[in-house]
Amino acid sequence: MNTCDLTGCNACGGNPQTCSLNTLGAGCRGFVVAVSGDADLRRRLLEMGFCNGANVEVIRRAPLGDPIEFRLRGYHLSLREEQAKCVHIATR
Repeated sequence: MNTCDLTGCNACGGNPQTCSLNTLGAGCRGFVVAVSGDADLRRRLLEMGFCNGANVEVIRRAPLGDPIEFRLRGYHLSLREEQAKCVHIATR
């Protein structure tokens, strides 16, 4: 599991500026820059609020790493790792 210091998240592997949500550890935050995946999944993620520019924070992961809880637009939601892989964010 990845962790960060909240001021400059380094949990994104090779490129610390952008990464997918499934690579972040608890406490990491950023904003959505792209949503990928098949048409149905992409539509579902966009309807849940993962639109470009939306602020998102990783709250916690389940004990085995899946699902992952996020804070987005004032509410909490959980995604499976495969779904979180389709949301790309830029870290702050």
